[in-house]
Amino acid sequence: MIDSEQHPYVEWIAREARRPVVTDPVARERLMAAIRAEPAPTTRVPFWRRVVEPRALLLSPATMGLLAAGLVGIGVVAGGLAMNRDGRSVDQPRVGVAPQLPVSDTVVRFVLVAPQAETVSLVGDFNGWDSTRTPMARAASNGVWTVTLPLSVGRHVYSFLVDGKWSVDPNAPLAPDDGFGHANSVRIVRKGSAL
Repeated sequence: MIDSEQHPYVEWIAREARRPVVTDPVARERLMAAIRAEPAPTTRVPFWRRVVEPRALLLSPATMGLLAAGLVGIGVVAGGLAMNRDGRSVDQPRVGVAPQLPVSDTVVRFVLVAPQAETVSLVGDFNGWDSTRTPMARAASNGVWTVTLPLSVGRHVYSFLVDGKWSVDPNAPLAPDDGFGHANSVRIVRKGSAL
């Protein structure tokens, strides 16, 4: 807009806005005295009042999502770093699964009679329940499958995997239910050879 197109009221308002404001010095002094006479506001609020006093916290949905993700991340990191008294991670089982068979002076032989079987494997807590780690060998043509391996002293839970199906050891006691619907056998290993 150019000056010739401006409305006369607009020009008058602009002139009034640029004009300096003149105040009466006596009125100004009375106003300042009244302000000084007011009691100063208390800025110290007791700590307990600040803690229990309700507040409104307004966050955008994006901020709330980021805050929730951050809290979950902190929980995951803290849970991974949590240790129990033994120095093991809390979620780590007490009896760990060894990556290979334990070195031991105790040797144990497992035997299963299964004449119709094509493949038999020994699976248990000592080999991570891995069917490929301890295959059993067929002895001649009589259907007897055997494997001999070193085991640490203690209680071991195991089972046979006969042609892909779970089978308990008929010559050993049964373990309590494993929670996966499979029956397992128990072998107690003592110091020395247990062939």
